[in-house]
Amino acid sequence: MTDTSTSLIRDAWKAGGTGEEMIRCETVDKWFGAFQALRQIDLVVGRQEVVVVCGPSGSGKSTLIRCINRLEKHDAGTIVVDGIELSDDVRNIQEVRREVGMVFQQFNLFPHLTILENITLAPRQVRRLPKDETDSHAMELLERVKIPEQAHKYPAQLSGGQQQRVAIARALAMKPKVMLFDEPTSALDPEMIKEVLDAMVELAESGMTMIVVSHEMGFARAVADRIVFMADSEIVEVGTPEHFFTDPQEERTKLFLSQIL
Repeated sequence: MTDTSTSLIRDAWKAGGTGEEMIRCETVDKWFGAFQALRQIDLVVGRQEVVVVCGPSGSGKSTLIRCINRLEKHDAGTIVVDGIELSDDVRNIQEVRREVGMVFQQFNLFPHLTILENITLAPRQVRRLPKDETDSHAMELLERVKIPEQAHKYPAQLSGGQQQRVAIARALAMKPKVMLFDEPTSALDPEMIKEVLDAMVELAESGMTMIVVSHEMGFARAVADRIVFMADSEIVEVGTPEHFFTDPQEERTKLFLSQIL
């Protein structure tokens, strides 16, 4: 590892949450053919820390979090999640995926299953938990995201904001240690965004380790321990919300903020 990347890891990790390491990315590269989507990514995320990743379209944000739970295979470097290195070992990949929940732009709910069935499917099939236990936990999660009355409806009967909250509950049903969010509000109408962000705020306040790809700067300012700014497949700047919004150091960061604020 170069002195620069070592320095970046040291400086980028503000000891938020418990101060314990949960995710480590070292000199990570990812290619799609001739296009390099990630270039020498160095980042450490602490346990119970909330990190918001922002930047222009095509900067590598979504690719980064997809590599963290192995939806995409990184081509070089090292990714370690809760002490488990993501390699070609299928057992390691499965173990990491059991501990990492992910919420996408699209809700990806099964249309032929009720909301309760959507949430309980994975715990019953993957963790082999009994129906009464998974149903009880699912109802607790629906209470948590404030839609328990929707349990026996089907996805098409819910609004976009309600479906995204179901997607959050479904991810939480596996009792993950880390939650990854890939622009979870980008497909929603403006009036539905707040209800999803409120659910994410509650989750952050509960101590969940979270990496959130988002352009919701109000959420980032209020909830994030750190903000990671990416551009052109690289991490350009990392800092606390106060640093990021009031005293950015890089010209590329300043240009981005001038365009969105």
